[in-house]
Amino acid sequence: MAWSIAQVARMSKVTSRTLRHYDSIGLLPPAWVGDNGYRYYEKEQVHRLQQILLLRDMGLGLDTVAELLNGKHDQLTVLRNHHRWLQEERKRLDRLAGTVARTIAELEGGDEVKLEELFDGFDASKQERYEAELVERYGEGAKEHIAGSKQKMKNWTRADADDFMQQWQDIARDLGALFTAGTAIDAPQTQEVIDRHYRWICLSWTPNRESYTGLGNLYVDSDEFRVNFEVNGDNMAEWVRDAMAHYAQTRL
Repeated sequence: MAWSIAQVARMSKVTSRTLRHYDSIGLLPPAWVGDNGYRYYEKEQVHRLQQILLLRDMGLGLDTVAELLNGKHDQLTVLRNHHRWLQEERKRLDRLAGTVARTIAELEGGDEVKLEELFDGFDASKQERYEAELVERYGEGAKEHIAGSKQKMKNWTRADADDFMQQWQDIARDLGALFTAGTAIDAPQTQEVIDRHYRWICLSWTPNRESYTGLGNLYVDSDEFRVNFEVNGDNMAEWVRDAMAHYAQTRL
């Protein structure tokens, strides 16, 4: 018995685009591809998808999931490491809960929260992973970009940080609307929003043609970045990457 990619997506509540991504990285190839170009999955692939989703629910990255399913890692060791991570995560969430409580108190008329305390409990390790991945991809030169970015943001006020995040939310909303409407990556309205994205990135660091294209690739390849591009049950990471690549080639 076989199921089409649309049927598997509906049953598993995983988007077809995500299933195609899993295929492209070798994590979940279909059982076969029909003459119509559609992917079809049999019981073996459906069981593997169930395992992938269980491991992803534990917070494991796609690379680790692939290594586990392909027998490259001892599962007990991975589970023990993950257990330690969960314990550390519980401590971090306790600190984050305290941060939120202090912010609520401030908004209700209490003492002002110091800027350096405003982000206590946020996941610094995630930022470290992003930085390590950039250095691995683009070499030691990426460290200069990272250091320059930190220097630019060092003296930001709380209002600066709030404005920075609001700009991203506005850009993401407008990109999502264009993606949902099926707008071409090289359409003027798409490239106008990508230009806003580029100028927003320049608030923290200034990418050139190569590094801006690379950032788009990172949005697709890194599961932690990719999750930020979910739109109405679909994912626009590839569309954004291609739009950024076009912008880099034509304007940078």
